[in-house]
Formats: sequence, C-alpha cells, structure tokens
Amino acid sequence: MAKGEITIDETMCQGCGYCARFCSRGCIVISGDKMSTRGYLVPVFANHENCNACAVCGWMCPHMAVEVYKIEEEEEGPVKS
Repeated sequence: MAKGEITIDETMCQGCGYCARFCSRGCIVISGDKMSTRGYLVPVFANHENCNACAVCGWMCPHMAVEVYKIEEEEEGPVKS
C-alpha cells in the first residue's frame, strides 16, 4: 500500500485549516502552537503512519500551500502526486 509524505509551505499557507478539515485520516492537525511569520496558524503533518497520499488536502488548499508525495514500497523515493 502506498504511503504519503506531505509538505506545507508556510509562506503560502494562510491558516484556513481546509487541509486538516478534509483529511479523513487525521494526518494534518492545527495544533495552535505553530504560527507563520505572517501570524497564521500553520497546520502540521502529524500522523505520518495514517497517510496514504490521497492528496485531498492538496486539492482543498485554496492557496496551493500543500504538496503530497506518494511513496511506493517498491520505489526508492517520493513521487509527487
């Protein structure tokens, strides 16, 4: 089964929380502890083991701040979804 890796560009993120809200596996959370330099609450990729690289978080981000990489067990490295 595929696993995922998510990166969040803090310079693009405006803290809307859509990525966390629409992640059905709870992989992204807004902890309230991390803020961007512009003062937005920044989500965190917290539950790595649950991510299957479905990329819904990236699709839902209106600011294109989320990138999802699918990691296949047979492959050596991440592949952008």
